[in-house]
Amino acid sequence: MKKTTSNQQSSGKKESVFGAYLFLLIVVVIYLAVFLFDSDRTLAALQFSAGMLIKLLPVLALVSGFMFLNNLLVKPSWVKNHVGHDSGWKGVFIAVVGGALSMGPIYVWYGVLQEFQKKGMRISLIASFLYARSVKPQLLPLMIYYFGWLYALVLVFYLIIFSLFNGLLTEKMMDSAGNHIK
Repeated sequence: MKKTTSNQQSSGKKESVFGAYLFLLIVVVIYLAVFLFDSDRTLAALQFSAGMLIKLLPVLALVSGFMFLNNLLVKPSWVKNHVGHDSGWKGVFIAVVGGALSMGPIYVWYGVLQEFQKKGMRISLIASFLYARSVKPQLLPLMIYYFGWLYALVLVFYLIIFSLFNGLLTEKMMDSAGNHIK
């Protein structure tokens, strides 16, 4: 396992910020170039982008609120004890049940899970959580009504089992590639 120094981490953050500004600059230059050739379509694209941003602002506020509460309430020691590297089956259970019970759009959870990972959550449990989101308890009665008990039971069983396999496989692949999200 490769250790990173604080100089390497700060250098990575500087490169990441530079890359973000470079991307923004490239997008602005492309918009300006296209504006010179077709100003009507460029303005329509900008209006569409502004409309999407306005629609996404409540979601971004919600995500920011979740991340604020996460940083305020969830301590690294809790994460390490319950979903960390030594959490065992307790961590697997929390990840799978948490994933199955989680609500809302998936992208809301990405930032929260990244913060958990920074506090010590295992990669396998993050992958299991995301896969287990396929289990929708609130939709089970409807599934049972249309497809029957046996189908619903088998599907949920397979979704849970494969969430475990997905988590283990993801962690193995990350370890063998030497890639660790920091």
